[in-house]
Amino acid sequence: MSNVRVRFAPSPTGALHIGGVRTALYNYLFARQNGGKMLLRIEDTDSNRFVPGAEEYIIESLKWLGIEIDEGVGVGGEHAPYRQSERKDIYRKYVDQLLNDGKAYIAFDTPEQLEAKRNEIKNFQYDATTRGMMTNSLTLDAEEVKSRIANGENYVVRIKIEPGEEVEVDDLIRGKVVINSSIIDDKVLYKSADNLPTYHLANIVDDHLMEITHVIRGEEWLPSAPLHVLLYRFLGWADTMPRFAHLPLLLKPQGNGKLSKRDGDKLGFPVFPLEWTDPKTGEKSKGYREEGYLPEAVINFLALLGWHPSSDQEMFTMDELIKEFSLDRVSKSGAKFDFEKGKWFNHQYLEKKDNKDLAVYLKKELDARGIKATDENIAKAAGHAKARANFANELWEQASFFFIAPESYDEKTVKKRWKVETPEIMSQLYTVLEKIEDFSLENTEKIVTKWIEEKGYGMGAVMNPLRLALVGESKGPHMFDITEILGKEETLRRLKKAIEVIPVSE
Repeated sequence: MSNVRVRFAPSPTGALHIGGVRTALYNYLFARQNGGKMLLRIEDTDSNRFVPGAEEYIIESLKWLGIEIDEGVGVGGEHAPYRQSERKDIYRKYVDQLLNDGKAYIAFDTPEQLEAKRNEIKNFQYDATTRGMMTNSLTLDAEEVKSRIANGENYVVRIKIEPGEEVEVDDLIRGKVVINSSIIDDKVLYKSADNLPTYHLANIVDDHLMEITHVIRGEEWLPSAPLHVLLYRFLGWADTMPRFAHLPLLLKPQGNGKLSKRDGDKLGFPVFPLEWTDPKTGEKSKGYREEGYLPEAVINFLALLGWHPSSDQEMFTMDELIKEFSLDRVSKSGAKFDFEKGKWFNHQYLEKKDNKDLAVYLKKELDARGIKATDENIAKAAGHAKARANFANELWEQASFFFIAPESYDEKTVKKRWKVETPEIMSQLYTVLEKIEDFSLENTEKIVTKWIEEKGYGMGAVMNPLRLALVGESKGPHMFDITEILGKEETLRRLKKAIEVIPVSE
């Protein structure tokens, strides 16, 4: 497939929902697989819903996830500008074309008039059966229309839909979808109040002028597709109309319905890629990045929500996804958002991550506490902690004992492991450890194991209380991995303190 051009066109009305991230991902995978380009366009024609900082948030989210933009906002390109609010003059030309061709008309109905008509007519919609009762250029003479406009009266431009026509949408995921034009209302295409088009006209004009070949978007836009097909036809662009592909919804983890922020708040998982602070209310919402998810895990998890590969493979790099992705394996039905599976993916990627890369997370915690440690030991600690963590921000919880000596000792473990004979055994072990010069894992384990065998103590009688002494509770990796990272001096210091302060259990 040559010259493929797709676009991701979010509105800057707040944080980018994870469903929007999946839409961006599928566009990106499709473009890359076909050697095409992906554009980022900001659809900000609804000035009342514009939220400061949202555009920057969108760009940063895509960058964190590794979804590369070839052209558009933040990158530039030959079809600039890529913000719809900066393209007002471009749209006006096509508004006038539709008006001159009789494919659209001007309407002066006030919000109050429209509300009155809705109260009067059940299931009212502005269309061929009702437009004759309304205040528009089809019911007013030309002079009055001109006079109203000259006097600064606000108006909208509506598309003129003729009833009784079968409108066909050839969808790459859902197949042929046929809608009768009688159920399509005369949508608003342009508003004089802010001199901006609505989504319906702006996205058609932009897709055409930006040479978009495929429109891959959410299922929620499927009802608008017949209208968009008609607009392409009315504007004389039917031969260059892009192929449509409407993606299935992301559904709630429990029950039916579209995944919402409320679901995430209730069940304790993010629905946004990055943390978001509402500029109006100051309310903070969780982000996958700040919750400790790795971007490659989020990508892998999202890719499999609504699409299935040709095999049972679950773990995919971005390059593998690009090679494997196909729209014909995208589901028509919604995908339940299994956030527990998302955790599983993150754990898999965390374990695969190089220890030196993960050491960055521990280094931040150490620096914040003014604790010094060698890069080698920090990396080793991260390596042991990742086996017991699902998220990067859990690494400190699993590794802090490597750098901070216990101030207290778990009561249950003390009762179970610190017996009458334990202080004496630990004192003997102290002497054994004190004499070891090479404190490496292999050498220390060899010497201590031999000593235990000679004494006939049993491994549990030595290793369990030693772990309690060094860690403060019954957790952590192999015992001699711990002593190697702690080093001889710190191991002896912690052991001595435990002998002195832990009470004996009968």
